Amino acid sequence: MIIKSITCFEVIVPTHQGVVESKGIDKPLHKLPNGASKGWSVQFDELPKIILKMELSNGIIGWGELYRDHNWKVVKDIIQVLLKKDIRDLSLQKLPFVFCREYDGFECAIYDAYAKAHKMRVVDLLGGTVREKVKVGAWSSHRRLDEIGDLAKKYSDLGYDCIKFKTDLSDDVVGWCSNIKDVAPQMQVILDPNERWLYPGEVRKRLHALEEIGNVLCLEDPLPRWKLNEFTALRQYSSIPIVLHVSLPYILHGQRIKDVVQAIQQKSVDGFNFNGGLANFQRMGHIATAAGVPCWHGSEVDLGILEAMYVHAAAASESCIWPSDIFGRTIRVHDLLKEPLQFEPPFVCLPKGLGLGVEPDEDAINQFLISKKEYH
Repeated sequence: MIIKSITCFEVIVPTHQGVVESKGIDKPLHKLPNGASKGWSVQFDELPKIILKMELSNGIIGWGELYRDHNWKVVKDIIQVLLKKDIRDLSLQKLPFVFCREYDGFECAIYDAYAKAHKMRVVDLLGGTVREKVKVGAWSSHRRLDEIGDLAKKYSDLGYDCIKFKTDLSDDVVGWCSNIKDVAPQMQVILDPNERWLYPGEVRKRLHALEEIGNVLCLEDPLPRWKLNEFTALRQYSSIPIVLHVSLPYILHGQRIKDVVQAIQQKSVDGFNFNGGLANFQRMGHIATAAGVPCWHGSEVDLGILEAMYVHAAAASESCIWPSDIFGRTIRVHDLLKEPLQFEPPFVCLPKGLGLGVEPDEDAINQFLISKKEYH
């Protein structure tokens, strides 16, 4: 089970036209800096991703997918650490390289290969299933008010019972939620300002009206994350659940597992959105379970390999009961899988095959390829 070769397929996969935001709105969602450009300056589907193909000496192949906007030097350094290693000598809980934004994609490939070699599913490496279907929601970025009703009805007709929106202070979220209640009374809403409601007074101005409408499932990161005392105060001010997004790939922002513990200690949240790899998502999920609070699996609107990884992680997590951010081909023009994940809204099914249980489509990968590098 020696790691014999790793191939990096660098791809850019665009989104379907009109699925991200309303025409005329231009609000990029990549929160991190890109080169010398500040955060929120590049749309997520303009940035490249790497698909990893890891081949073992026994012929088994493990597939991984990195988060967008990778660092090639870090990628190459990790590959040099892994080549010639026997995966049986690796600790799946702590791989032999520093934690970084590229970590989870390599972890994904290693888990996939390891599980296949032992004729198991990835979820079995996490202790087995809590559920065979994972709750998922619909998703949109910023929208004009006149589009909200049609958008909510479209997703409701497909079977979704929750829709998540990106939002800032310029959005009429009260109008959004009112229109959604009119056309899809059973549909709940997750509002995600990504810390951009800025001030407690701005949040409070919106909370009472949203509370009266009654269809907001939760409010995620309304304020800058370091203001946990204000999160605590919002919980006391309104019955709308307050959620903290803990995204370990945002290592540049200093997000760590300790943020979960701190938020629980300060009674700042009613639940969590967790982003992370398999081992770390499980660690955070166990903390949430022990504290008796729900969570969901976040994403960066990824492709099919990472989304399959998310499904395995969520299927093994007792606390992961709120709708996860797993959107499949709904958002991007392709997920780079031969067969997409099976969606039965409002659920996605756990893949049944060994490893991740999905097969990448190398023809589709080549269609969106911008570079390819092989290491032996």
